[in-house]
Amino acid sequence: MNTDVAPRLGGWQQAWRLVAAAALGIFFWLSTGAALPRGCATGTCSWFVTGDPLVALGCLTALLWRRRFPLAVAMAVAIAAGASVLAIGAALLALCSLSTRRRPVQIGVVALSFVAASQLTLVLYPVKSPPGSVWLQLALTALCAGIAVAIGVAIGARRVEVQSLRERAESTEREQSARAAQARALERNRIAREMHDVLAHRISLVAMQAGVLDHRGNLSAEENRMLIRGIADGSHQALEELRDVLGVLRAVPGRPEPPQPSLDRIPELVADARASGLDVAFTTTVTGKPSDVVGRTCYRVIQEGLTNAAKHAPGAHVHVTVEGTAGRELHASIHNSPATRTTTARPPASGFGLLGLAERITLADGELSHHPTPDGGYVLTAQLPWPDHDHEKRS
Repeated sequence: MNTDVAPRLGGWQQAWRLVAAAALGIFFWLSTGAALPRGCATGTCSWFVTGDPLVALGCLTALLWRRRFPLAVAMAVAIAAGASVLAIGAALLALCSLSTRRRPVQIGVVALSFVAASQLTLVLYPVKSPPGSVWLQLALTALCAGIAVAIGVAIGARRVEVQSLRERAESTEREQSARAAQARALERNRIAREMHDVLAHRISLVAMQAGVLDHRGNLSAEENRMLIRGIADGSHQALEELRDVLGVLRAVPGRPEPPQPSLDRIPELVADARASGLDVAFTTTVTGKPSDVVGRTCYRVIQEGLTNAAKHAPGAHVHVTVEGTAGRELHASIHNSPATRTTTARPPASGFGLLGLAERITLADGELSHHPTPDGGYVLTAQLPWPDHDHEKRS
């Protein structure tokens, strides 16, 4: 983890730190002045009132670059503090700033330099002190340095923690945005599948009936009326189904959704296809009732197969087979023969029907297969797992 996490300081933040360092230096400077012999400051101790403040001013100025050159500034100010009591506050601030980086070697070198340089004060100023006071001065200087280091290390740890929390929050926000985008994409795909499955079949049958009216001029009046009625009924049913889909999208929370088609509605689906002019044979050997997901997926497979046959194989014979038993698999097959007539205008192909169907079957843990047959027709098959939940409950 990066330990050099230090936010930029504004003008006010920089100013109050320097003022605090200067105030601390003034305290040490006045304390030293009080310990000097009377008249020394204006006589032999002229350094106290001239050089000492100038060195302290230079140290405070150097602190402006302590974040860009932390080690160099801290070392220079720590050594300079030996020649200026007024610069002790600046040295402690530099040492605290260096300690926020949490680099023990650098901290130790600067702290020892600060403690060692403090002994120069005894040479510069003739302060009378009792025997053994040298060790006391070293202890006090080391204590001040230790406090500055402890404060700096705590500030550095806090900065790293805040930075870690900020990065974690940003990462969580990015993950939430990604999950939301994924959820929107999945919902769009689900809506697209529902719109295609609900409308494509109905509109394809309507288009097929309209094509018969357009290309066959030998139809009787009764046959024309039947086709026109079929077109009207199919269009009305398409609007009703579209309204149902939009109702689901605008559903009020807590209100139950309309029932979805399942296996028991496949005969009705085949009957509608026959009424629209499609030659369909239906065979089923299903025993039992599968789950709603399996039944609905099987219904959509048959629906897509009939839609594709009406679109791409006009006049073909279509054979629909559904077979299966609980505890095994549900097998659905739609096989159409080659087209027996051609049309100049066919319904446009979206290319998403089989794609959406494959997504449905994948969600149901099934398998989808579709390919041309040797006789020029086409076959669409699906195998769906059908666990026997009733047997599991009895066991």
